[in-house]
Amino acid sequence: MIKILLVDDDVDLTSLLSQYLAREGFEVTTVQDGEAGVSQAISNDYALVVLDIMMPRLSGIEALRRIRAASAVPILMLTARGDNIDRIVGLDMGADDYVPKPCTPGELVARIRAILRRAEGRGSPGGASLQRMLRVGDLTLWPGSRRAAWRGAALELTGTEFRLLEVLARHSGRLVSKQDISLQAFDRPLARFDRRIDVHISSIRQKLGARPDGQSWIQSVRGLGYQLLED
Repeated sequence: MIKILLVDDDVDLTSLLSQYLAREGFEVTTVQDGEAGVSQAISNDYALVVLDIMMPRLSGIEALRRIRAASAVPILMLTARGDNIDRIVGLDMGADDYVPKPCTPGELVARIRAILRRAEGRGSPGGASLQRMLRVGDLTLWPGSRRAAWRGAALELTGTEFRLLEVLARHSGRLVSKQDISLQAFDRPLARFDRRIDVHISSIRQKLGARPDGQSWIQSVRGLGYQLLED
């Protein structure tokens, strides 16, 4: 069975979600505070962690930071509906997705399955072999551990930046529409007027620097999408 860690101090909600997840074939462990969540997440073989933002003893954001420092386990954040700041911070720190509360069990399961589909082939936290590195020119990505290197040096990327760059690297030399980037990186359609992809691509460009000809390594076609150049 696929093991899920559910970290939330709402006992009634965790009971409801646990029962539903169990009926869907998941093995669920629940804890009610951030410190216990961190300890469980980094010391056990979980396929995914569901982590609430607002918790006693240790916030979900701080718990996320500590887990990410030690593990690449997929993490789904539970956020207060409309709280865009926590969502953005969580995604930038390495969360894989978020679900606004209150959420239905069906929506949560759908998000979990989508994250697990994206993580297929990357290896489980318990020691299965990690996906082979992805290399495009001077760029090297290790999707299983979410590490990146550029010209032999470590490339510091936020969680969102890593997902976007991974999508472009897998389609290197080809134009990828922003709609396809959103679907592959975040498993959701691009919302109207959503500029998040553009903002993060701009940050990635700065980190990669310019090509010898002075142009960016990531080319854009106005209104269509982006393309990562191979050399």
